[in-house]
Amino acid sequence: MDNKDLRIERAANVDAVVRVPGSKSYTNRALVIAALAKGTTTLKNALMSDDTTHMMRALEKLGLWMQHDESSQTLTVIGSDGHFPGYVGEIYIQNAGTAMRFLVSMLTLGQGTYFISGNERMLKRPIGDLVRALRSMGVNVRAKDDEYPPVMIEGGHFPGGTVTLRGTDSSQYLSSLLLSAPYAEKPLTVAINGTLVSKPYIDMTIDLMEHFGASVKNNNYESFTVSNEKVYCAGEYTIESDASNASYFFAIPAVVGGRVRVENISYKSKQGDIKLVDIFETMGCTVTRGENFVEVSKSPDKKLKGVDVSLNDMPDVAQTLAVVALAAEGPTTIRGVENMRIKETNRIEAVANEIRMLGGGVTVFQDGFTVHPAPSYKGVRIATYDDHRMAMAFSLAGLFIDNVVISNPSCVRKTFPDYFSVFSTIYKK
Repeated sequence: MDNKDLRIERAANVDAVVRVPGSKSYTNRALVIAALAKGTTTLKNALMSDDTTHMMRALEKLGLWMQHDESSQTLTVIGSDGHFPGYVGEIYIQNAGTAMRFLVSMLTLGQGTYFISGNERMLKRPIGDLVRALRSMGVNVRAKDDEYPPVMIEGGHFPGGTVTLRGTDSSQYLSSLLLSAPYAEKPLTVAINGTLVSKPYIDMTIDLMEHFGASVKNNNYESFTVSNEKVYCAGEYTIESDASNASYFFAIPAVVGGRVRVENISYKSKQGDIKLVDIFETMGCTVTRGENFVEVSKSPDKKLKGVDVSLNDMPDVAQTLAVVALAAEGPTTIRGVENMRIKETNRIEAVANEIRMLGGGVTVFQDGFTVHPAPSYKGVRIATYDDHRMAMAFSLAGLFIDNVVISNPSCVRKTFPDYFSVFSTIYKK
């Protein structure tokens, strides 16, 4: 897909079955684990997108061998048994937040001095809490203004022990420490200061670590302990579809009526974003939860009801719900998502800007916003802020508002390169 503007066609009473690619969150976690394990790991249904490609290229620079078989959607990785050679040069990861955060801890296990950087937005996304946690262990690690990338990491030393980490900004800092901890010199205990955000992402990290043989103890999300006596065992793993990306398809019948089923995903998933369907159910949709699919349906003449919810455990679907809220009766308030401000863009401000452009009302507060639906809307060119989730979420608006155009639609390559191709299937009868 190129960067040309994309006009979205209106839809009504859809009937579709779709499958979205593998989870980005699981893929990048699995790549770290496969890279650290001894032996060959096979990852099935791994996501191939900008974010995961940047992680893969970084690992290849560190001496890892991997191969992707497109026909079978299988990724093979030969692990390093927890040891990396030195690398001279910059490791560049664009705006891939998980790659940046996960690699900073992982590079302490290498045998060189590493320099990791990203694009302009990445250099404004904080990483200071992780840097300070590693430094408190005794790692030589530095960041710009002690807070932002680029980051310099001197490898050869991941001491472990006990560290304290704030839980309020990003769960990725904690996941970063946990993923590399089986190879620490001492068992690692991470004490959480404050309330931990995005807990389901930590559940995903622990789930994957334990699948590959690590030992992790979750002490009620107040602290976490990882044994250094059990390292990762290479093996095979099938990555389920991405619940964040499935959210846009679950939202389609909510805004225009009909039925959409997403296959290769279960309501029992550790991915917290799957719980968005519960909110759609509260708003007036019907949800069918199968063993290997989730389906959302709604009569076209049934109106949605606004809701007041905390999305602290699933901030990545806040944009989806915000657009759905435009089709509801009464306001919808989304709380607990202050960390949206440090994502690919300041997502709270971006959502508010574009909803106002469409003619809706928005009240912004520190950790969220309220969407006030309008009797009618106007079609506009949606600015996407080089944020894949802005492009995908606001594509939904075009299904029930005339003349909505998405600018820079190719930004979806970050996590779902074929999004608009799959999205277009809803028009097929």
